[in-house]
Amino acid sequence: MATPLQRIRNFSIIAHIDHGKSTLADRMLEITHTIEARKMRDQVLDSMELEKERGITIKMQPVRMEYTYQAPKGAGGTLDAHIIGEVETPADTRPETYILNLIDTPGHVDFYYEVSRALKAVEGSILLVDATQGVQAQTLTTLGMARESGLKIIPVVSKVDSPLARVPEVKTELAKLLGCSESEVLECSGRTGEGVENLLQEVIKRVPPPKEEFPAGKMPDGSGQVGKESFRALIFDFQYSTHRGVIVYVRVTDGSISKNSQLLFNAADQKFFALEVGVFQPGELEKESIGAGEIGYIVTGIKQPGIASVGDTITLQKHPLPALAGYMSPKPVVWASIYPESQDEFVTLRQGLERLRLSDSSYTFEEEASGTLGRGFRCGFLGMLHLEIITERLRREFQLQLVVTMPSITYEVTDKQGMTKMYYSPSLFPDYGFIEKIREPWVTMNLISPSEYVGPVMQLLYDHEANVLATHSFGDNRNSIDVEMPLRELMRNFFDEVKSVSSGFASMSYTIGELRDADVARLDLLVAGEIVPAFTRVVAKRRVEIEAEKAVEKLHAALPRQQFATKIQGQALGRIISSKTISAFRKDVTGHLYGGDVSRKNKLLDQQKEGKKRMKERGEGSGVTIPQDVFIKMMKTGD
Repeated sequence: MATPLQRIRNFSIIAHIDHGKSTLADRMLEITHTIEARKMRDQVLDSMELEKERGITIKMQPVRMEYTYQAPKGAGGTLDAHIIGEVETPADTRPETYILNLIDTPGHVDFYYEVSRALKAVEGSILLVDATQGVQAQTLTTLGMARESGLKIIPVVSKVDSPLARVPEVKTELAKLLGCSESEVLECSGRTGEGVENLLQEVIKRVPPPKEEFPAGKMPDGSGQVGKESFRALIFDFQYSTHRGVIVYVRVTDGSISKNSQLLFNAADQKFFALEVGVFQPGELEKESIGAGEIGYIVTGIKQPGIASVGDTITLQKHPLPALAGYMSPKPVVWASIYPESQDEFVTLRQGLERLRLSDSSYTFEEEASGTLGRGFRCGFLGMLHLEIITERLRREFQLQLVVTMPSITYEVTDKQGMTKMYYSPSLFPDYGFIEKIREPWVTMNLISPSEYVGPVMQLLYDHEANVLATHSFGDNRNSIDVEMPLRELMRNFFDEVKSVSSGFASMSYTIGELRDADVARLDLLVAGEIVPAFTRVVAKRRVEIEAEKAVEKLHAALPRQQFATKIQGQALGRIISSKTISAFRKDVTGHLYGGDVSRKNKLLDQQKEGKKRMKERGEGSGVTIPQDVFIKMMKTGD
């Protein structure tokens, strides 16, 4: 039997990274007895190995909880209107069982697309703020996304049990931020469970139940019925199973379906049968049917890629309903090429990228070839952490040894003939003599920092070519700084440097803005006279000499000796800017000689010298072997 819409609440938890989302979710699962006590563990919704290791949420995770709640009797059987708005409750106060669908979301800015999709599938959000840290930059970003989605916001101060908690001050911050009274800001501790049951009850009170746009299968124009059956659902995520094909995660908006229902992907115009339907508790739990207002999954049996897509609408074949508003496709902001260490693993790399793409639609990839590294893929990511997570998953889940090139961004280059082209690989840039103008993306950023660190933060912003737009005091002894800066500079270890100069207390969030004129140059590294494309980067002209010297020094320290002297050079603006030479590895060719005429030793040494000369002439560039660990060392920033 379908659950009445009035007994369903769909909500998410949004917060800055490490403010206690996953721990709070653990306590909710305990209180609602969704998971048996013997199976309970920390961060139970973070199923990925990397999530457990790093203590962060990477993938959104839905879970269905059942909670029995006895509503307090109010005037006319309604709860206090100033708290819940239009949400109605029964006229009596008998205990009722509610379905609470929670979607736990990531907190890092690189995974904003995961958060945005989760918010489309719910009616309300818990805005969680750490009592020891207060409102952070990412708090503001996620709050803005929730408000744009029209969600009911429940402000909550977490970690109230900490001896460092500043509960009154943080409650004041949140109340000012949301324009509500401090009495509406809740308190809880995910570690001890304090206030969590009250929070569940407040979710029931404050978050509105879902609504059905076409109840009983009415046609969009309201003219009668489309039949006894109707169904419409939004795909907010999906995964792939070798045996069952694509499994789509959906928020059902209208009607209901059961196993063997004949369905249709709206955008792909692909028909299929529902092999299984169910909900998340938090693993997959098969059900007879899923209906309006619920969050669940559908096993499609489809094994070819490119059919299921996030944001598509699933409806019935016989009685299709209009498509739902989907999601905007995310635009990559960071690019890097990924190559297998051995070309024998190229097919495995392709399969790995395709498989991960089924669970993370926010990155892109296309095949490319390099004379030095062979065949690989040019990939686009939403940030540096996103790149790091994808490459690490490829290594772990597909046992791949990878070479990852220096991350870069997209530049718009106009040549002297007036032709404009977008370049996302520095090694493909035309020669500087043919370039008329380069434009690069800028970001609009918000930083929040304790007042005592504002000076060092401001100096750092100046060093990274940022323009400060506005500053204002924020809460107790903190400042909010609005800035704009080149995306290129954001990638130049900016985040780590901000954390360093602020002793870890500053936070930041950003959005990609417009293209602006860029005063930059392509910097190449040459090994034995040959450019190594994997080391090519774009740098500010004002820093070109510093960057060339640093890069040459770094490669000089990392590259092992060869059989002949190897020159390493940094080249930009049509000239060699920096140069160092690695001396040849000298093999003792006279070690087996004992005594005798010295001319014999000299003859062997001359032969060795001549051999190295011929080797160098034959192997200019291509004769130098660059081990994979050297590429890895060169890719790392901040070393």
